[in-house]
Amino acid sequence: MKLSSRKQIQSLARFQSPNYWTTSFYLDTDKARLSKKQIQVSCKNLLQQARLKLEALEVGREKKDSLARDLEKIGQFATQTVPGWIAPGLALFSCAGENFWQEFSLPRAPRNHIFFDRSPYTRPLSSIMDEYHSICVFLLERQSARWYSVFMGDIHLLETLASDVPGRVREGGWQGYESKRIERHIDAHLHEHFKKAAQKAFDLFKKNQFDWLFIGTKEEYRAAVEPLLHPYLRESFKGWLKTNSTDSEDKILREAMALEEKLKKEEEKALVDTLIGELEKGGRAISGTREVLRKLNLAEVQTLVVTRNFSAPGRSCPKCRFLYVDEIQCPVCNIKTEKVEDVIHESVHAAMDKKCRVRYITPPSRLDRFGKVGAFLRY
Repeated sequence: MKLSSRKQIQSLARFQSPNYWTTSFYLDTDKARLSKKQIQVSCKNLLQQARLKLEALEVGREKKDSLARDLEKIGQFATQTVPGWIAPGLALFSCAGENFWQEFSLPRAPRNHIFFDRSPYTRPLSSIMDEYHSICVFLLERQSARWYSVFMGDIHLLETLASDVPGRVREGGWQGYESKRIERHIDAHLHEHFKKAAQKAFDLFKKNQFDWLFIGTKEEYRAAVEPLLHPYLRESFKGWLKTNSTDSEDKILREAMALEEKLKKEEEKALVDTLIGELEKGGRAISGTREVLRKLNLAEVQTLVVTRNFSAPGRSCPKCRFLYVDEIQCPVCNIKTEKVEDVIHESVHAAMDKKCRVRYITPPSRLDRFGKVGAFLRY
């Protein structure tokens, strides 16, 4: 199954067995960088490390047996499927005790890793998904218009529009009056075409719930088109493309993705700068794993800001589910906490459960100097 929506991640994250743990397997299968042999060796080493880790894991026999069967099934899948795998990344989720299995092809290479935990480790999927925006590409010509959906490296044609706009003509007439009358007539047709196209763009936006709007049209039309956009579209409009409706879909996709990447970097930098500005003036922001977990436990976090691929071990209370860096005993419940392999991943899930926004930052960034994780507070 191709990773293509947040609903897939949310559905996966809801799976949790009352009796067994789940194995989450991530493998870099990017054949543009790695040979088949390198990928197979990485997979073999990863599974071997996981078997050693499983031997040392302090869980009941039934849980261990289920996890061992997970590794066997993942190994069989990798042997049969990975050599012909096309996508840059692979994610597998297995809970043999519950006969649960899901596989995803990923558009980005993940970090090689295997996790044993109570629920699927979905943070790498969320991190990949966060790299992309749902984009509407609106290409406008003199007599036509096209709309494309661009998401996660894929492009799909949504709608087309054709209008009967007369071409430019030159006709004399007494002192040029006839020529001017024809020009006004043509301009009226052109304006009506632009209005229809702008309305269609708004209709598609409402239907598809896009994040961003990119427009490709001749520079001479830009001043006429932008005022016709609905205010909602103007808020979502992020930039002009040089492509037009006669270009190939591959070319349109390349330019749209290049603009998306540029905007994403600008957006991340602005977010980190704002966070650090709040930190430096003692405003409603915090940084560092320990402080972020403390505020998250108190439900004071509004937006969690996490560096991609940053992870850290920690502990969790089995009763209240509060998260800690190294508290052996939960200060709230007074019971022994349990080890968690990645407390940053757990903090992402906790934030989502508390309806907090989660934003990922691509390293290196200024956030690295502040513990690689931070948060904006509600108050």
